[in-house]
Amino acid sequence: MAKLTKEDFISALKEMTILEVKELVDAMKEEFGVDPSAVAVAAAPAAGAEDAGSATKTVVLKNAGGNKIAVIKIIKEITGLGLVEAKAIADNGGNLKENIPADEAEALKTQLTEAGAEVELV
Repeated sequence: MAKLTKEDFISALKEMTILEVKELVDAMKEEFGVDPSAVAVAAAPAAGAEDAGSATKTVVLKNAGGNKIAVIKIIKEITGLGLVEAKAIADNGGNLKENIPADEAEALKTQLTEAGAEVELV
């Protein structure tokens, strides 16, 4: 099997959906016993900023709304955070995803809004 270069790996990551990246992180946790989520989350905004420039958005949670449990589940899913961290964001608001493509940001906003959250794209 040919060795995968760093550039090839980053290129493949750029093409993945959030769910695919989360599944990759989970598989890495299982295989290597480490949590690469901090590295993956830090690398994704830098990669997005290189190609998209002004076509990127930040998804900001303003208010979790009345159905907080559903919002927490979505936050966990899209960020890869644990329950406690996702609940803290639901309680206090804040940036969920930074420098992501505008269409992806709109999709996340729609998903969160349907769950009852108040979301802003900046």
